[in-house]
Amino acid sequence: MPDYRRVRIPGGTYFFTVNLLERYPNDLLVRHIDALRESVRRVRRRYPFHIDAWVVLPDHLHAIWTLPEGDADYANRWRTIKQHFSRAIESTEYRSAVRMRRGERGIWQRRFWEHAIRDDRDFATHCDYVHINPVKHGYVERTRDWPFSTFSRFVEAGIYSEDRAVNPA
Repeated sequence: MPDYRRVRIPGGTYFFTVNLLERYPNDLLVRHIDALRESVRRVRRRYPFHIDAWVVLPDHLHAIWTLPEGDADYANRWRTIKQHFSRAIESTEYRSAVRMRRGERGIWQRRFWEHAIRDDRDFATHCDYVHINPVKHGYVERTRDWPFSTFSRFVEAGIYSEDRAVNPA
């Protein structure tokens, strides 16, 4: 399988975008948020990582993780999260003949996008991107109103103010 020139920095911090296969219209991730949360918990118990920032939208998610020192295997973590989630929900989606032959569900895009965080400024920029996403996509007018993100954690830590990222419309 090709490596797609992924950057692997042991103990690194990474930004990810993970998409559903059929994005529009689809509310699968928020409809089954408990299954997604449990999948992440299970994977973190077996393959630890720190969640720096996270937002779950109806059809995709963004996350920033820091891996343990000496560990760069984020791909296995994502694969396992996707597997646990897929097994936890009812099979109602369309599956292509190829996916059926491979025994795959038709829920997730096979790949994901990752970016190795380079410095504090890059980290802050990506945290802002994660948290503004529900406003950007028109799901809420204020970032604080989206329940499926780490925004409130940033407010509690004094990193963000409660009124940060309000849609000016």
